[in-house]
Amino acid sequence: DVRRILALLPQKRQNLLFSATMAPEVIKVVDSVLTDPVRVEVTPPATPVERVEQRVYPVCRTQKTDLLVEMLKSGGRTRTLVFTRTKHRADRISRQLTKRGVRSEAIHGDRSQNQRERALEAFKSGRSHVLVATDVVSRGIDIDQIGCVINYDMPNTTEDYVHRIGRTARAGASGTAISLLAAEEHETLTAIERHLGTVLACEDFEGFRYKE
Repeated sequence: DVRRILALLPQKRQNLLFSATMAPEVIKVVDSVLTDPVRVEVTPPATPVERVEQRVYPVCRTQKTDLLVEMLKSGGRTRTLVFTRTKHRADRISRQLTKRGVRSEAIHGDRSQNQRERALEAFKSGRSHVLVATDVVSRGIDIDQIGCVINYDMPNTTEDYVHRIGRTARAGASGTAISLLAAEEHETLTAIERHLGTVLACEDFEGFRYKE
């Protein structure tokens, strides 16, 4: 998209590129269109929140929703943010949770501004204790007292992981970050652990009946 825009502009120009993150893909674009650029960062690269307890629960993909329901029901009324990779999955999981007695709302890029505001208000007010979201919410959402973040799907990048778990443990509070890990997501976990410089604790959820 950036290259298509640049093709329509005069050859002689000054370029300024703004990006929420500096992922490798963005850096490639920067290197190809900017000459001797000066890099200005508002904040340093994302670092893990020290007060977040991080845990991983290995589970087959077909049991993720069942395990999620068990966790949410056993966790009482803790305000919880659940992250999925796609908009469709966010809607589907929110419907399944509500159907199984866990009141939840979904928020993502296809929702209108009014729908997003209603979902956030229900979450903030406590009418819903679970908000199911895509990564559109991992940056920019400003909700206090989120006690737990659950990665239903592992994120696409290590930076996305850090931004996700940073939604909890804010304003001096502590929090929990849980990742539901399917077998095909192990490479993502390895990349995250390499980025964090630590190995995350892997556990089984007590009382949950795993498939053989």
